[in-house]
Amino acid sequence: MLPVNSGGHAAYQNFVIKNLRKYYPDPSSIPTSTWDIIERFWTLDLTYTDELLRNKYSVFGPKPRTPSCMHRSYLLSIDFKVDSITDWAAKLKLNPLYAILSGFAFGNTPGVGTFYDFFNRLWDFNSDNLSPNMHPAKKKKVKKPNQKGSKAEPIEKISVEQLLKQLESQAFSIDDQPYCSLFKIYNKEFLSQSVERGLIDTSNLSIAGDGTPLVTSARERRHRVCNCADNSITGCECDRYFSQPDCDIGWDSSRDCFYHGYDLYMMVAANSESDLPIFPLLNPASKHDSYGFLEAWFRMKSFLPHYHVSKWLLDSAHDAMAYYTYCRRNHIKPFIDLNEKRGIKETYKDDFTIGKDGIPVCKAGRKMNHDGSEPSKARLKFRCPLCKP
Repeated sequence: MLPVNSGGHAAYQNFVIKNLRKYYPDPSSIPTSTWDIIERFWTLDLTYTDELLRNKYSVFGPKPRTPSCMHRSYLLSIDFKVDSITDWAAKLKLNPLYAILSGFAFGNTPGVGTFYDFFNRLWDFNSDNLSPNMHPAKKKKVKKPNQKGSKAEPIEKISVEQLLKQLESQAFSIDDQPYCSLFKIYNKEFLSQSVERGLIDTSNLSIAGDGTPLVTSARERRHRVCNCADNSITGCECDRYFSQPDCDIGWDSSRDCFYHGYDLYMMVAANSESDLPIFPLLNPASKHDSYGFLEAWFRMKSFLPHYHVSKWLLDSAHDAMAYYTYCRRNHIKPFIDLNEKRGIKETYKDDFTIGKDGIPVCKAGRKMNHDGSEPSKARLKFRCPLCKP
C-alpha cells in the first residue's frame, strides 16, 4: 500500500497531546531539556516528506510506516544522542515518550530493518555507493604534515585553477544527483523555513565554509578477490574489494591523527545569527578543503540559483590565486586567511617582508603605509612610513 497521512501535521500534534496526557499525566515528570525538544518537534512540519516519498512505495503489500514519522523518529534519535539505529529501535519499544514524539503508538514501533528501508528510499541511485567497490589497492595517500595542527597537503592530480575551470563550465542538475530527495527535503523543510522567517538573507549572503572529519570506521575495510596469495604471490597490485569505496583515509588536523571516512564540507550563512547551514557536501576524507569548497560552491550555485552571495569567509587552506581572480570576476569580496606556506615570510629584494596581515614590513620592522593602487594590474602600492608623502 501507499503511505497515507490525511491529517498532516495537525494530526501529529493531536496524537502527541492525546498520548502525552495518557502516559504522562504529570508534566513535571518530563525533564525541562526534553520539553525543549518536544517544543521544537511540535512546530516541525515534515509532511513534505510524505509527498516526496509517496511514489517510492509499492501499491501492493501491507500498509507502510508513515515516511514523516520515520523521518521525525530519526531526527529525534539525534537529539537524544542515540547514534545506533539498533539501540534506537530498542528504545522506541521501551520508552513511551520516544514513540509518541515520533508519531508511533507505544507498542507498535518500527524495527531496525524498517529504518534502513526508509533510508534506502532517500537515496536516488541504483548502487549504495557512487564509486565502484573494486578499485586499485595502491593509491596516493595523504601525508602527515610536519607541523602540529597543520592541514595535510593536497593529493589531487589537478590544480585548484584547473578544477575551478572544469566546474565553472559544468552544469549541475539536482534531479541527476543521488542525494536529490535528501536535498529537496532539507531545502523545503529546513532551509526555506529559515529564509521565510528572515533568519537568512538570500539577497546579500556571506558564506563561510570549512571541512569537518566524518569517521565511518576505525580502519579501511577491504579484502582480496584475486588468487595471488594462493600462488604465493605477496604484495600484488591487483584490485581489492572495498566495502566503503566512497571513503578513504584523511588527516584530522584538529586531533593530529589519520581517520577513515568522509570530509563533510559545510557552507553556512556567516551573517545569520547562529551561522545557519546552507549547503553540505560529503567528499572523501583525503579531499583538501580548497578543492572541497569548489565542489560544494558550484553545486550550491546550481541548486540554489536565487541565492546571491556577496562575501566569502574562508581559512588559509583556501588561499589560492584562482579564488581571488574568480571573486574579482563575479563581484564577490573574499576574506581569506593568508597561508604562511604560500610566501608570507618570503623576502622581496632583501629589503622587506610580508606580514601575516598582508602588509609589507621594512627591515626596521615598521609596517608600510598604503600609497594607492593599480587596478589594471590588481596591485596595491605601499611606501616606507618614514618617507614624506
